[in-house]
Amino acid sequence: MTAFESMEASLREMEVSAKEQIEACNSPEALEEVRVEVLGRKGKLAQLSKNMGTLTHEQRGSVGKLLNQVKGVLETAFDAQNQRFATAVLQARLEREWVDLTLPSRGPRRGSLHPVTLIQTEIEDVFRSLGFTVLDGPEVETEYHNFDALNIPPHHPARDMQDTFWMTNGTLLRTHTSPVQVRGMKQLGPPLRMIAPGRVFRNEEVDASHEHTFYQLEGMMIDRDVSVAHLIYFMKTLLSEVFKRDVTVRLRPGYFPFVEPGFELDIQCLICGGSGCPVCKQSGWVELLPCGLVHPNVLRLSGINPEEWNGFAFGLGLTRLAMMRYGIDDIRHLLGGDLRFLRQF
Repeated sequence: MTAFESMEASLREMEVSAKEQIEACNSPEALEEVRVEVLGRKGKLAQLSKNMGTLTHEQRGSVGKLLNQVKGVLETAFDAQNQRFATAVLQARLEREWVDLTLPSRGPRRGSLHPVTLIQTEIEDVFRSLGFTVLDGPEVETEYHNFDALNIPPHHPARDMQDTFWMTNGTLLRTHTSPVQVRGMKQLGPPLRMIAPGRVFRNEEVDASHEHTFYQLEGMMIDRDVSVAHLIYFMKTLLSEVFKRDVTVRLRPGYFPFVEPGFELDIQCLICGGSGCPVCKQSGWVELLPCGLVHPNVLRLSGINPEEWNGFAFGLGLTRLAMMRYGIDDIRHLLGGDLRFLRQF
């Protein structure tokens, strides 16, 4: 067999063999290996073309034509197999990610109210039914409304920088919603029944039961012959409406400059049932409601004659109440912004 005949036979044989290899490939990676082996710079086709120097001028033309023909056939076969792989990948993806476009859309996901908002709205409805007015006031307060008008003297610890966020202009972020009571007494006068829900700020160390920003609800009733019995009645009514069940409470003496006498109304921890946990600091009780009869000085500073009028006042921690109501074991969840937590309500 001449060199010319040998080259022609080798090209025909390589074409058949390469086609079989291409069809046997089961992945794009395997196909690429075959392509490099046959059509690469050092592949079989390149090696055969090096032998063309042994041919005559006429033979080189004939073999060159055949070589280009084989190369074109194999490139077409490679492209076809690549396309089959791409089609299979696309089909698998379409089956995996199939969507029925005729179905109606799910629409936007509905939001929900914050647990503190739910508690606040419920308490407002309770007190409105008892004849109370809901008032609001500024969160940036004057020292007079936040302290002086509430009979809190300059030397009182509540004025310490560790408790209060002071502004550079002498104002402060209110530490309680009691300033709204002062404004309500001045603007509306007695007889008066009012509550003041809102956000307050304390420069406190954050833990499971303390936050620097939380929510309170202050309440006040000014009338003639108001007694501690009136205070206890309204507090029991409030708690029974909020918790929808009997809760264990205790009333103990407490000192607050704006009430005399003053009391602390504690609720048995509903997280641990009184056995002790981080929320109640292992005591079994949660301070919920400081209260008492309004101090005569507070009435005088608001232009009300304490010889003619008296009343009671209380401060309720809305944030802690929400924790007790919904079994939330860490106050930091309420300001955390975690939608998974908020969607539970």
